[in-house]
Amino acid sequence: MIKADVQLDAKGLACPMPIVKTKKAMNGLEDGQVLEVIATDKGSKADLAAWAKTVGHQYIGTQEENDVLYHYIRKCDPGKSDAVENQFERTISNEEIVGRTGIILDVREAAEFAFGHIEGAKSMPMGELEARMKELDMDQEIYVICRTGTRSDMAAQQLADAGFTKVYNVLPGMTAWNGELTKNI
Repeated sequence: MIKADVQLDAKGLACPMPIVKTKKAMNGLEDGQVLEVIATDKGSKADLAAWAKTVGHQYIGTQEENDVLYHYIRKCDPGKSDAVENQFERTISNEEIVGRTGIILDVREAAEFAFGHIEGAKSMPMGELEARMKELDMDQEIYVICRTGTRSDMAAQQLADAGFTKVYNVLPGMTAWNGELTKNI
């Protein structure tokens, strides 16, 4: 299963109740946390995806197991802009990383990574970066990517502050990735 911060049991409920309960549960989450909604209503897949989009949350994806749907939604503060304040000076476009040597370091949460990532990318969620950066080769080029370029900007700066000199923030990030995706679900 995918790691989620909070679980919501909506099994046996029909439209509109999964959305009503999801909305209430999302109000209790902090920005960036992931909610797992467990439902049996087949229409909940389209309903929750559409709802998340209209209110500004990120619908990560759905897993189905024995007629039970596991939906994953990441809370995004609608007051915060997805626009990137480029503080890290070395940036590279999504298109420019294709075919380059080096490592693509995906700093999104594990659930986001599982539902679609660039082939060969290494998952290292932003919250684990400091503890795990010793796993990275300081002599290798590192292309840091996230959903919109915001977390990757902070991660690239954190790596540079730790002495990594070949670090690039990938912009605009996974929201604009047009290449193939690998899934681990």
